[in-house]
Order: sequence, then C-alpha cells, then structure tokens
Amino acid sequence: MDSLSDGYRALVIGAGGALGAAFCQLLREDPRCAEVLTLGRSTTPALDLENPQSIASAAAEIGQQGPLQLILLATGVLHRPGVSPEKSLAALQAEALQAVFQINALGPALVLQQFLPLLAPRGIMAVLSAKVGSIGDNRLGGWYAYRASKAALNMLVKTAAIELARSRPQARLFSLHPGTVLSPLSQPFHGAAAGRPPREAAAQLLNLIDRLDPADSGGFFAYDGEPLPW
Repeated sequence: MDSLSDGYRALVIGAGGALGAAFCQLLREDPRCAEVLTLGRSTTPALDLENPQSIASAAAEIGQQGPLQLILLATGVLHRPGVSPEKSLAALQAEALQAVFQINALGPALVLQQFLPLLAPRGIMAVLSAKVGSIGDNRLGGWYAYRASKAALNMLVKTAAIELARSRPQARLFSLHPGTVLSPLSQPFHGAAAGRPPREAAAQLLNLIDRLDPADSGGFFAYDGEPLPW
C-alpha cells in the first residue's frame, strides 16, 4: 500500500469471512503495515452488525489505540437460513428483507458513523458493495433485498464521503465491487465456478484502493477500476 504512510495501521471489519481473512493475510505480509486489527462476531471486542451497541463499543475500544490509516468493511449477506435471493416480488418476506437491510445497509451505516472519526487525515476506508446494487446496471431483476440493500449502502457511502471531504479533504471513502469470489456467499449460485480465489480478489481490491485518490472519494468502483453506475 504505497499511498499510505510507512508504518500504517489497518482495521479489517468482517475478518472472519473469506475476503476479510484474505485482506488480513495480505496486509500482514506488507512490510509497510505496522499493525492489522480485526473485528467480527468472534473477535474481542466483538462487532455484530445486528447489534448496534457492539458497533459503538468496538469503535470506542479501537479508538483508544490511535488513528487508523486503512479501514476495510468486508461484510455482507446474500443468503443464510431463512434468507435467500428472491426470484420474484411475490417471494418478498418482511423478516428476510429486514435482516438483509440490517447487515448490508443499517449496520454499515453505524460503522461509518462510529469508525470514520477514527480515520487519519489521509486515511482510506473502503466498503464492499456489489455490482447488483447498481440501479443503472439492473437488467435482470430479482434479488430484491440484496440489490436494494446494496443500493442503499452505496448512497450511505456517497453521502458520508461528501461530509468527510469537508473535514478531511485528503481522506478517501469508496464503495467497491469485488466480483464473484469463491466463498460461502457465492457457493450456492450459478457463476460461482467462475469466481476468483479470495486472495486474488483481495489483492486486486487492495491494488485498486492504492491507486484511487481523494478526487475519487465517494465513488463506486469494480475491482478492475471500472466506475460503476449508481
């Protein structure tokens, strides 16, 4: 990460997932990275996107250790027991819709609120979104909750980036599409066979993050650097 100062400190939220774990491994291999902090449901402190108090408590504890130069939010849900992508409007269920929004949008909104103040003046925060959250790119329909929650996430990031630029104009905040990654999230679906290993995907994303500059803050980008339509 050449765009960050030597001895930078990184935080990976969602470190227990496939991409989160790959981010941690790569950052620990970077001789310029002094420390990699991790947060997730099983860490100490724990951070659970379905528990707002845990987000605030984790931020308070991490904040005592000083500013962060890199924050990666590598979380999201597409399916779990009782939740699966809808093929039609008729398949929408209120409880599933609320659960997906909590993890993909509401929880991340609170992460932005609590953790952006911990970002160094020239720091970077990247949030994993999804291309299917692009309203302009939606040609197939379906997957209502996932699409809508990721579109909401993109708006939250865009809005927070505008506010961030007023106080820290050299800081950067992005929404990033990782592409299809070989992980439990993609495993049940067609196209997963064409996915990339988590380490390869994480390396591509870190390379992209390193190339983007403050003028790109608030943007929505694919892993290859392509700007994505809202």
